[in-house]
Amino acid sequence: MNTRRSAVYFFCVDLDRDPVASHVLASVRRIYSLSPTEITVDNHAVLCFEDQSGNRFFHVQTDEVLSHNYSRYLPVMIEHFQECDVAGVINWHEGANAPDQIFCVHTTGDVPSGVYGAADSVALRNLLLKLDELRRKVGLDQYETLTEATHWSGIPHGQNPASISKFNVPLVDIEIGSSGESWSDPVAAEVVARAIHHVFDPAPELIRSLLCIGGVHFEKAYRDALFTDLGDKALVVSHILANQWIVSGGYSDETGLEKLRTCIASIREGVDGIVFHDNLKAPCKQIVRTLGAELGIPVFKHKKLRQPGDLPVW
Repeated sequence: MNTRRSAVYFFCVDLDRDPVASHVLASVRRIYSLSPTEITVDNHAVLCFEDQSGNRFFHVQTDEVLSHNYSRYLPVMIEHFQECDVAGVINWHEGANAPDQIFCVHTTGDVPSGVYGAADSVALRNLLLKLDELRRKVGLDQYETLTEATHWSGIPHGQNPASISKFNVPLVDIEIGSSGESWSDPVAAEVVARAIHHVFDPAPELIRSLLCIGGVHFEKAYRDALFTDLGDKALVVSHILANQWIVSGGYSDETGLEKLRTCIASIREGVDGIVFHDNLKAPCKQIVRTLGAELGIPVFKHKKLRQPGDLPVW
C-alpha cells in the first residue's frame, strides 16, 4: 500500500501584504532542498521538497494573501492541489486584544453562515505539537502555542464563504502573532518552517476526535486537552466554534442543528464526542445535546477536559 502523502503550503511573498510568510519561506529555503516544479502561480515556480518517507511538500508563492483574493486562487488550487492530503496558509495573527508572541493554528470555516472547510484533526494536532516542541527546543519560552477558533479571513475582504467548501483538502492557517516584533522574529519563522514538514508524523493509534463548541477565540481548555500526554492514546480537535459566532449564527434552533451536521460532516476522522463551554446559552446547549443523541456520541462540559483520560469517549 502506498503511504506517501502530499501537503501544499501557501506563502504570500509581498511583505507589505503579509509580514510573516516571506520570513518563513526564507527559512524553508535555508533548511530544505527545494526543487522547482513545472507549476507556476503568479509567475513564481511552485517549489517541492520530498522527505525520507516519500511525502511531498509543495510551497506555493503568491502575490496576495490566499484568502484575501480566494476567487482568484481557487481555480489554481483545484487544478493543481486538489489531490493533496493537507493544505496550509502561512501568515500572521493580529487584533486589538490579541496575545503577543504566539504560534497558532486554526481550521477554515465561516461559523455564522455554517460553511466549513474540510478538517483533519490529526494533521492539526501534529502541527501544534511540533510547533510547541520546536519553540521549546530553540528557547522561545516567552512564546505560547495556541489553538484558535475556526474562521476565515476572506470574509472582511469580500470573499464568498460558499467557496470554502469547493476546495476539498483540509486547509489550516498557521500563524505567528501578534506584533511586528514577533512577525519578523527569525527564530519564530524557523520554528514554523520546520514544523510544517512534520504534519505527517505518526500519531497514537487510539484517537478520539472532539467537536468543540463555545468559549473564547483562544480557548485554552481545548488546547490543554489536546496537549495532554495520554500515552498510547490521544485527543484531537479540529473545528472550534467560538461563542461569539455561535450566537451571531443563530445556533439555537433547527437551522443551527443543520449547520452543526455540516460541520461534523467536514471532519475527516468524524467526531467521537462533543464538548461545550459553560458560557453557551441554554437553547444552544439543547441543540448540542440533540445532535449528540442523534449521533449516539457523548456530550459534556468543557470542565471535564481537566481529566482528559477520564472522558466518556474512551
